[in-house]
Amino acid sequence: MRPEILNPLFAPVSKLEGVGPKIEKAMTRLFHGPGASNAPGTSATLRDLVFHLPHSVIDRRRQPGIALAPEGVTVTLKVRVDRHQPPPRGNRRVPYRVFVHDETGEMALVFFSAHTDYLARVLPVGETRHVSGRVEWFNGRPSMVHPDHIVDEEGFKTLPLVEAVYPNTGGLAQKTLQKSVRAALGELPDLPEWADPPLLAKQGWPSFADALDRIHFPRDGADIEPQSPARRRLAHDEFLSGQLALALTRERMRRTGGIARRFSGALATRVMANFPWPLTPSQIGAIAEISGDLKKPERMLRLLQGDVGSGKTIVALLAAADVIESGAQAAIMAPTEILARQHFAGIEPLCAGTGIRAAILTGREKGKTREAVLEGLSSGEIDLLIGTHALFQGPVAFHDLGLAVIDEQHRFGVHQRLALGAKAPSSDILVMTATPIPRTLVMTWYGDMEVSKLTDKPAGRRPIATSALPLDRLDELVGRLARAIGTGQKVYWVCPLVEESDEVEATSAEERHAALEKAFGGRAGLVHGRMSAGEKDAAMQAFKTGETRILVATTVIEVGVDVPDATIIVIEHAERFGLAQLHQLRGRVGRSDRESHCILLYKAPLGEIASARLAILRETNDGFRIAEEDLRLRGEGEVLGTRQSGAPGFNLASAEHHGDVLEIARASARHILATDPELAGDRGQALRIMLYLFGQDQAVRLIRSG
Repeated sequence: MRPEILNPLFAPVSKLEGVGPKIEKAMTRLFHGPGASNAPGTSATLRDLVFHLPHSVIDRRRQPGIALAPEGVTVTLKVRVDRHQPPPRGNRRVPYRVFVHDETGEMALVFFSAHTDYLARVLPVGETRHVSGRVEWFNGRPSMVHPDHIVDEEGFKTLPLVEAVYPNTGGLAQKTLQKSVRAALGELPDLPEWADPPLLAKQGWPSFADALDRIHFPRDGADIEPQSPARRRLAHDEFLSGQLALALTRERMRRTGGIARRFSGALATRVMANFPWPLTPSQIGAIAEISGDLKKPERMLRLLQGDVGSGKTIVALLAAADVIESGAQAAIMAPTEILARQHFAGIEPLCAGTGIRAAILTGREKGKTREAVLEGLSSGEIDLLIGTHALFQGPVAFHDLGLAVIDEQHRFGVHQRLALGAKAPSSDILVMTATPIPRTLVMTWYGDMEVSKLTDKPAGRRPIATSALPLDRLDELVGRLARAIGTGQKVYWVCPLVEESDEVEATSAEERHAALEKAFGGRAGLVHGRMSAGEKDAAMQAFKTGETRILVATTVIEVGVDVPDATIIVIEHAERFGLAQLHQLRGRVGRSDRESHCILLYKAPLGEIASARLAILRETNDGFRIAEEDLRLRGEGEVLGTRQSGAPGFNLASAEHHGDVLEIARASARHILATDPELAGDRGQALRIMLYLFGQDQAVRLIRSG
């Protein structure tokens, strides 16, 4: 149950004066994403408003006089109203002008689609008014179009001279948003202090309420900067709630007890005998760390981070072999069916002759085949199961699941980790991600895990040569590809869209496929997310066997598709993709000892960020450096894909600016759990309120359930 003190903040925005259904919908869209306003039961709350921080300020303290007002800058002017000039009758396209003056000069206030009565009332001829807005100069004459504020002497006394400006969406006026935030702040309850008082004193941070007040009612632009004391205080609270939730999750996983696995490594040695390559130093290091975890009586919770093609799957398989040797079962879960089938195709030959009985289970296994796999799992006849995340939804029962390997972790959040823990209460968990993640994000998203990194590429892999080409040189590129295909090479061609769209100016996969089919005489295949599993498989198979030589695809090939003799990838409209995604796509080639190329096709002219992205990709193949640059260019929400996936995108904190605050919060969370693990003391009760406020209810339930 949410503490009663927080109820006012979780009330819907519709309780505020002036917020009707239309504005409520726009606010829900703004805070919870485009589809949220149509989702039943989803509504913006007062908490959303309070946590919606301004991105800039309007400073109305500049009061230079009309003649000295700079072009395009917001100023506040004290003027006398001279005359009104309405547009000619019947011609609404001509604006309504009101001429005003001060001791330095005169100017026009300009209004389009004006209400005559309203303007006569607020700007009476002969009266003095204060107007605030941007001044524009044309032919030596100043004007102000639609002033933001028009007030008399009395109103000027209460006019906010520094005003917060908020990120916004269509259908919502900035003034409505400002007024609603102010009203929501008025409902903020008197909350107990959850931060450590000596820490507040040392850092010079205000209380939670004062920090919100300072940011929403700034005295100048510095108040809303990431390094202001108010922003840092709020970042600390958001990070602390996340770190405390992760620490409680880890503690719960530990408390449920693991099993100290006993194995000699003989089964893993037999698997290695089928593996044609030597292990890299970082693979050997990761295997040693995982073996150490498996032998301990606590449950393993480890993240295996490795760049595209760094050899995570063999590390996972060797860990599975150790667990199977100890008498338990293992499961490897992939995010898509394509990837699950590919894992199975790669793993099955490595298990041949070792005694490991492997099976696959995805949505496609039906009827008797499915029943046989389920029966084999519950009887213990199957040692290793490979499938999709759907393995843990529904009636899949293992005889004794000892290790769960989860591939492509972003799509597998804290809640799913707990659900998995319930399904297999003593299983060890190894999570693999092919997306190199900046350190601060590893701490915020995987803070409950130990981390192993694969930093070197397997032997024989060569760096991928990357170049950028404008779209108007497309014909030249097609000619080059024809020559490459003539020498036996294979090509991926990635498009951002499945089919043509009126809203987005980009070539679709279907359109590009039709053009390339023509150019290459029927040797082009097509794969995208809307095709059935069978159609996708057939297209992939034709490409693997060489029946087709060029595969046009959307980003479905981003994750894990493995065709070692594909040596060229063309990414069309590369400017539309994020840096990490471009790097993931590039990793589809360069999987053999042949020289590989990535061609980034872009539409000129390029914006500043897009130029920086393409330049970084041309400079380096190092995924960890790319991840840090991606964070710098885009911010953490986009890097983790959190805008779409429900991962913890932050409202108040920024992984990019507040790395040191995160370290402080992490240390605080550890200290709290060491001194008051049940959060039972006075500060513990305040921390429970903080967890609910920041949406970490799950963590509070963990304390309760013991």
